[in-house]
Amino acid sequence: MNSQYQVVVYGASGYTGKLVAWKLAERGIPFIAAGRDQARLEAEMAKVPELKGHDYQCVAVKNDKSALTDLFTGRKVVINVVGPFMQLGQPVVEACLAAGCHYFDTTGETDWMLHVEKHFGEAFAARELALSPANSYMWMEGALAAEIALETPGIDTLDMVYYASSDTSVASTMSFLRMCTKPQHYLQNGELALWPYAKGYDVQIPGIPRPVKALPWGGGGEPIWYRDDPRVRNCSVMVAFADQQRFMGVLGILEQFERDYRHLSAAEQEEVTNRIGREVTQVEPAREVPEVARCVLSCQARGNTQSVSVILRGNSPYSQTGVFGAEAALAVLTNRLQAVGFGSAAQIVGARKLLSAQAAEGYLSYDVVAQ
Repeated sequence: MNSQYQVVVYGASGYTGKLVAWKLAERGIPFIAAGRDQARLEAEMAKVPELKGHDYQCVAVKNDKSALTDLFTGRKVVINVVGPFMQLGQPVVEACLAAGCHYFDTTGETDWMLHVEKHFGEAFAARELALSPANSYMWMEGALAAEIALETPGIDTLDMVYYASSDTSVASTMSFLRMCTKPQHYLQNGELALWPYAKGYDVQIPGIPRPVKALPWGGGGEPIWYRDDPRVRNCSVMVAFADQQRFMGVLGILEQFERDYRHLSAAEQEEVTNRIGREVTQVEPAREVPEVARCVLSCQARGNTQSVSVILRGNSPYSQTGVFGAEAALAVLTNRLQAVGFGSAAQIVGARKLLSAQAAEGYLSYDVVAQ
């Protein structure tokens, strides 16, 4: 295969994969669009208008370590968009390590984040490779806001809330349902603690005139990123929807899970959340409209005598995910990674760099107010 293709988008035919492909094309980066079905890959890539005339190649590959290693060998970076990640991601990470590729993915599943850190973090660091899950709207917006807040000396406590209006993709729905039924962590005095299952909380969103209900949503990736960071003592994350009726529907599903399915084996629980996810979201949404798919990220940060509020206001969370993936690939190709091993792209690629990229495309702005 032509060695000019240094980037692999694995799962390119899916909703998020097509957005990553779009953003790579905008940057003039050739790539391999990989997945399990050649015909579907070719058909779905043909639906992305920005790919017309761009240099990419569709490659069908089995989701196993050997086949993926063969594909990844000679490449520099893999962007994995195939979820649920705890169900499908292991061979991809193993193949990246074997082939010597940097790894970024779009997961929201915090158990997957903990899994890859535990089993692969040291090995990737030893080979000077990035291992960066959750390089996506969730949980990158929070990591960006946190890094801005931590520029204020003495800040050690981060409380974050995501507020979004987007529809969710089929794969995202299956992922968020499974992760909301797994242990959900927050950071308290430097140690991971657990939220209760299926419990909603009232939160206030800057610029929204009424309280809304929120969930820990798997706990968020930020407590995982910061639990060993000496700058951070406490960290919590909540997620709320603009569509509160839909939110209450999700909360009802989680309450039903506790009543009817908590006693099942882990494998049976995975089958349940997959089935419910496919029932909830049966078709992929259209590409986001910025005037509709708006979002807010609130980070309220404190220290002993200091406090700072960082608010990200933006739109199009899935398109933001495409930008995060493309910017990670660009940083690899131009030798501008700031760190290797397990970590957030905010630290590996750079928070200010990623914020600037999102702002340049009209997806994010931010305010910082010392209090």
